[in-house]
Amino acid sequence: MPKISSDTIWEQAAAEVHSREAEGGEEDAGETLGERTVFLMGSKSGGKTSILLRCLDRDEPSKPTLALEYTFGRRARGHNIPKDIAHLWELGGGTSLSDLVQIPITAASIRSLSVILILDLSKPNALWGTMEKLLQAAQDQLEKVSSQAQQAQKAKHQPAVHLAARLLPKDYPDRELISPFPVPLLIIGSKYDIFQVFDSDKKKVVCKTLRFVAHYYAASLIFTSIKLESLISKTKSFFSHLAFGLDRGKTVSCDSSKPLVIPAGSDSFSQIGSPHTTDVDITSLHAKNPKDLWKKVYERVFPQENTGEQRELKDPARDPQYSEPQIDAMRAQKDQELDQYKRNAAKSWKGLELET
Repeated sequence: MPKISSDTIWEQAAAEVHSREAEGGEEDAGETLGERTVFLMGSKSGGKTSILLRCLDRDEPSKPTLALEYTFGRRARGHNIPKDIAHLWELGGGTSLSDLVQIPITAASIRSLSVILILDLSKPNALWGTMEKLLQAAQDQLEKVSSQAQQAQKAKHQPAVHLAARLLPKDYPDRELISPFPVPLLIIGSKYDIFQVFDSDKKKVVCKTLRFVAHYYAASLIFTSIKLESLISKTKSFFSHLAFGLDRGKTVSCDSSKPLVIPAGSDSFSQIGSPHTTDVDITSLHAKNPKDLWKKVYERVFPQENTGEQRELKDPARDPQYSEPQIDAMRAQKDQELDQYKRNAAKSWKGLELET
């Protein structure tokens, strides 16, 4: 009988990548094979799946993402040339399932990995919290696997893994003042069709804050809406740049009265200016650093939602957005049978104790 492997599918996939790397010598396996990985995360019900489907030119209805889902995109490079492949991971549940970042962010994928953070502009009171938690979770995992990968490369006497922070040009704006995200990062503000009718001052707060965050992380920033074809077209260019290495275009728009389109390296702290405030005394906020200052100003204007009131469900099976009436009814019946069994078992044990 053939030997049955006890490795998980992830371990087998990682072994395959390592095997290809060994065969390719010091060349980057992802670059050699024309394969890249893009990890999408962001606001719950923020339009991640809809945006991804539009970027892939797939005419199909979007469904709620169940935990973490995988798909892929392909692009032909020419006749008799292998197609470029983009491995696409999408994290559902907003911040509630952030622990799952460890699946798409691995030592095998980090060389060709990009991250897309999609934030729902129509819900500014949840924006900073979502952004902060997801970026921190991804960054922690990136630093962990980067350290592991570098140790492995040293052991094999191969070049260390290169991260985005090391690839910034010397003339990058505010290079000494920013903290680049470890891999290429694209921040997408979704549902611009709703956001565009917001109060002018509130729009300025959101726009300037996201401009600061994007520049601080050396990320690109774009506002979009699946209902506005011109914005989807620009979004697709940014997506294709990360997924297939295509040109992302040269359009730049920093006007808060219009959709923002700011490629990484096109902004600066001097252009962004100080946080937009109307009735907040910045000197009274006692911020520890510039990022903390922007956070405090933003939260004064948009108090973040109480996580205690909006309890996030760790078990997707109990989340209403994933309901399946027939399955849920059967599950409820089995839960009742289990509870009854536990009660009967408890009575049996009590009876035995009394007899002894």
